[in-house]
Amino acid sequence: MDKRTPLYNLQKALGARFTSFGGWELPVSYSDILQEHHTVRTKAGLFDVSHMGQILVTGSDAVKFVNSLITNDISTTPSYKAVYSPMCYENGTVVDDVIVYKFSEDKLFIVVNAGNTEKDFEWINSHATGNVKVENLSPEYVLLALQGPLSEKIINKLVDDNELPGFFRFKETRVMGMNVILSRSGYTGEDGFEIYLNITESGSDPEALWNGILEAGKEDGLLPIGLGARDTLRLEAALPLYGHELSDSITPLEAGLGKFVKLSKEDFIGKKALLNQSDNPERKLYGFEMLDRGIPRNGYEVLKNGENIGYVTSGGPLPRLNTNGGLALVKGDFTPEDRIEILIRNRSCEAKIVELPFYGKKYKK
Repeated sequence: MDKRTPLYNLQKALGARFTSFGGWELPVSYSDILQEHHTVRTKAGLFDVSHMGQILVTGSDAVKFVNSLITNDISTTPSYKAVYSPMCYENGTVVDDVIVYKFSEDKLFIVVNAGNTEKDFEWINSHATGNVKVENLSPEYVLLALQGPLSEKIINKLVDDNELPGFFRFKETRVMGMNVILSRSGYTGEDGFEIYLNITESGSDPEALWNGILEAGKEDGLLPIGLGARDTLRLEAALPLYGHELSDSITPLEAGLGKFVKLSKEDFIGKKALLNQSDNPERKLYGFEMLDRGIPRNGYEVLKNGENIGYVTSGGPLPRLNTNGGLALVKGDFTPEDRIEILIRNRSCEAKIVELPFYGKKYKK
């Protein structure tokens, strides 16, 4: 049976339709996915993403140890800054993509993808060296994401102090009188905040937090948002999803995440394999928009002159562009406007290569 977050009953009362994702029963939508998508782009939306995993690494060797696991470099990262990074196997493919919150030189908080939590914890723990302690704190946290151009206005009504963190910075503060970790980050391509609430602490009330945020944002058009819009939003922003753009058969260099692979730093798991691939990966991730009618989906074949060159990793509607498109992992070198074909239900449909992201600024972390 799928797990449920502590907010399941509230979401059900709001009319949420649920789906199975990563071993969890989660709301796919509350109304209409396209309406929810545009709400986040123009106003603000509130997501329950408590299914994400949280792993704590502490000890005097915490930074050195975590730095040996990830492709990015946290050795010079200041305290209270977050860093995005793939975490690789020896062959360069990806265990998971994670966000590392650096509290101090001896305390790191690693946020992992829901379906990978147990696997990631075992991977991290099995490689532990030096003076470190690894703990899976996932059951202790509720995580809410407030996203959209009005998110700052809304959170300012609830936070105890007026000094909000900058992009990919975080702080320990109080929201509605509850102790939280407040991070300026998200997965939509919009400005926004992620709010970590430890439900084991005295005074923590996840239902009150959820309801309080929705009430504070009511006059600004804030709505609860499901996984359906979360996926279309992240696709428009060209943000990778594990199991699609990244996996145990795809490297971060193939996925276009070279900026998060610091080959100049000291050894890390997968470095040798990624060095060998760094000059010219055989496969590369490209964005495309459909020219013919049809909705591309994960796994659909990509053709060039009738020959298979790869497959769609993610696809679907791009609501802000009023078209369909996606991401594809293919062999060969392409430039914007180059033509490819997507095989949709045994029909070859023309598409064109486009620059990424489809919407918003380049993915910077």
